[in-house]
Amino acid sequence: MPRPSSFSRSRVSRIARRTAAALALATLAFAASLPLHAADERPIKQRVTPTYPELARRMHVSGVVRIAATVAPDGSVTATKTLSGNHMLAEAAEDAVHKWKFASAPDESTVQVDINFMPVQ
Repeated sequence: MPRPSSFSRSRVSRIARRTAAALALATLAFAASLPLHAADERPIKQRVTPTYPELARRMHVSGVVRIAATVAPDGSVTATKTLSGNHMLAEAAEDAVHKWKFASAPDESTVQVDINFMPVQ
């Protein structure tokens, strides 16, 4: 069965390259919007970018999710809790913050982190 001429291989390839470039740009913009320090100024040593939930992306849901993270003295996150934000985005934000590493400190602490979800345009 012949292909329609409007979907030639070169056109599909161009579309795929443009989509990949737009996704890379959106990922960089999203990573740049993440905080470098938590609200109480405990430095973040390693952070994980949250995965934008596909349903939220399709529905153009965006916004800030505020997470309270309990950080152990060694800098690992032991617990997370959503304080505010859209529930469609909250689980992805909590999962990502739970994988973060903070600077060591003498005591356990609780920090607040804002995760900004912005849709790709």
